[in-house]
Amino acid sequence: MNKLIECVPNFSEGRRQSIINSITDAARAVPGVKVLDCSSDSDHNRSVLTFVGPPDAVKDAAFACCAKAASLIDMEQHRGGHPRIGATDVIPFVPVSGATMEECVAIAHDLGKEIADRLSIPVYFYEAAALRSHMRSLPDVRKGEYEGLKEEIKKTPLRAPDLGPHEMHPTAGATVVGARPFLVAFNINLDTADVGIAKKIAQTIRAARGGYVNCRAIGVESSGKAQVSINMTDYTATPLHRVFETVKSEAARWGVNVSGSEIVGLTPMQALLDAAAFYLRLEGFSASQVLESMVWE
Repeated sequence: MNKLIECVPNFSEGRRQSIINSITDAARAVPGVKVLDCSSDSDHNRSVLTFVGPPDAVKDAAFACCAKAASLIDMEQHRGGHPRIGATDVIPFVPVSGATMEECVAIAHDLGKEIADRLSIPVYFYEAAALRSHMRSLPDVRKGEYEGLKEEIKKTPLRAPDLGPHEMHPTAGATVVGARPFLVAFNINLDTADVGIAKKIAQTIRAARGGYVNCRAIGVESSGKAQVSINMTDYTATPLHRVFETVKSEAARWGVNVSGSEIVGLTPMQALLDAAAFYLRLEGFSASQVLESMVWE
């Protein structure tokens, strides 16, 4: 079986389409790589690129994108609603078929060394690729964001990078590289402009505050409305609909409603089928009953 790996790099640019296009084109130019999606958010000032391919090609595409972002994005000028530490903020590798998590970890480590050596960008490893337990979680790595890490990286040993210089790249900042399972980026919008309510709800549902084990959440502003921005790190253990219902309930406590939700980038079909089965009260339902899934198979 041919090995297929997904890469989902996040870039600190969601407003200038010409720069987003240049980064995306850098991935497309690598033979064997297929770009599946590019989602941008102007309020977050962030873009999420998704591409797949064989291991070496995916690693080469990730480096090409990182190098392009480093040449086009100046973190000294960047402002946005999403936590970030660099022009290429995070690069996760995900095993899709014929590949293991261990192989993705090896690719992450090889790429991190290449970024540090060739671009002089400090690199942190996270999730399955983490080298230090206190840096395994992405929020822990991004604590203080670009502005805070810019000072701490030079004087706090626990905040030193795994590879590369112990100071931020003058324009590209730092980059986090890792390996993880499929992650669903799921945003829930509220019919209020009060971001404080979104932040309170995020504290209720996120794992770090005693909420759902596989849920990371923050409250932000998006298009003039409050938004609960969520990363579901294991949708099979904590389904989207369970978190959605909790957000609805918590929002009602503050006298507001959920106005809608959105998926950022791509999501496994099963995550949506689970939600459909829940809301439709389907009994004995399976993916084999979905026409398209059988045709693809």
